[in-house]
Amino acid sequence: MDERTRLYLRGRFGDHYRRAEITPPPGANEREWGYIPFSEGGTRMVRHRSVLDLGRIDDFLSRERPRHVYFSTGRYDDPGAGSMGEKGWRGSDLIFDLDADHLPGVTPGEDSYAEMLATCKGALYKLLSFLEEDFGFSDLTVVFSGGRGYHVHVRDEAVQRLEREGRREIVDYVRGIGLDLEALISTETVAGLGRKTPAEKRSLDTRGGWSRRAHEGVIALVEEVSGMEEERAIERLREFEGVGEGRAEAALRTMTENRAAIEAGNVDVHPAFFPIVRQVAAERVKTQNAPIDEPVTTDTNRLIRLPGSLHGGSGLSVLRLDREELPGFSPLADAVPDTFTGHEIAIETEESREVDLGGRLHEVEEGHSTVPEYVGVFLMSRGWAEKGRER
Repeated sequence: MDERTRLYLRGRFGDHYRRAEITPPPGANEREWGYIPFSEGGTRMVRHRSVLDLGRIDDFLSRERPRHVYFSTGRYDDPGAGSMGEKGWRGSDLIFDLDADHLPGVTPGEDSYAEMLATCKGALYKLLSFLEEDFGFSDLTVVFSGGRGYHVHVRDEAVQRLEREGRREIVDYVRGIGLDLEALISTETVAGLGRKTPAEKRSLDTRGGWSRRAHEGVIALVEEVSGMEEERAIERLREFEGVGEGRAEAALRTMTENRAAIEAGNVDVHPAFFPIVRQVAAERVKTQNAPIDEPVTTDTNRLIRLPGSLHGGSGLSVLRLDREELPGFSPLADAVPDTFTGHEIAIETEESREVDLGGRLHEVEEGHSTVPEYVGVFLMSRGWAEKGRER
C-alpha cells in the first residue's frame, strides 16, 4: 500500500467514524483495547490500552482513524497493565469465530467470496443451534466480522469464570470431538415374553443434543430409501461398509416394518440395522458439527473486533446482527458502509478483477479505472489496488 492510498483510506475511515454510532461492549472500562493504525506495513498492533487511555471510544476512533480496532473478551482489574499477569483477570465472554477460509467444503481460490460467506452462514446456524438449544445460552451477540465470517459472543454469567479447560469441553462438544454412537445411545433393560433373562433396548434420544442429530440422520435415510424402488434401495444400503446384499435386504425390510419404532428412537429393531445406524451417526457428527476456530474460544484473553468498526482488510462494516435479521442478511451488500456509497473514485490495478459487492458484480479492468468508492476501498484494503489520480 503506497502513501497516497494509506492516507486516502485513513481519511475516509475517519469520515466514517465521525458519523458512525458505536456502542461499546458491556463493561468497556474493564476490557483491554487494541488497534492497528494506518502505518507503513499496516500490521503493528497497539494494545494494553484501557478506555482511560483512549478516551471516549467514538472520539478515539474519529481522532486515530485506525485500520482495525479490537477489545478483549476478558475483563480485568487493571486492563491497561502491560502484561497479562498484572491485569487481574475477572472473567471472560465465550467467543466463537467462524472463518470461511477454513470451513469444510470451501476451496479458497476456487470458491468466490460470496460463496464462501454463504457456506459460513450455514455453519453459523449450526453453531447457534448448539448454543441456544443444547446449552441454553440466552445472552448471545452475533456479529459479521467484516471479513471472512462471523463471531458469536456469549455473555451468560455461567461462562464468565470458565478457565481454558472448561471452554475446551464446550469446543469438543460443538465440534463433535470424541463422540461415537455408544456415547449417544441410552440403554434400557426390558423384560421379554418367554425370555429367562431381561433384554436391553438401545435407543437414540429424539428430544435434543447430538442424539437427536444422529436420529434425524437415521430418519432421513429411512425416508430416502422408502421412496426408492427395492433394487435401488438395496443398492443404496450396500454403500455402507460391511453391508452386503443379505444385510441390505434385511435392513430394508426392517425399515419398512418397524418404521414407528425407528421414529421413536429404537435402534435395536434388527441386527442388520444397527451397523448402518452407527455409520449414519458418525457421518452426522462430521456434517453437523460447527467448524469453529478452536483457539479463539479457549483463549480467555482474546482480542476480538469491535462491532460498528470497519475491517481494514475489506472496508466493510463489522456488524452486530439481531437474530431475526440473519435469514435476509447479505454481507456483501448490507455491510457496505453508507460513507462509501453514492460516488466514484479513481484506482490503479495490476490485473483485471470481478468484485461482487453492493448487490451487483463489478468488472474492474487492469490499469486506471473509475469505480464506485466502496469497490475501490475494498480493493485497496485488500492490497489489490492503489489510489489513482482523479482525471
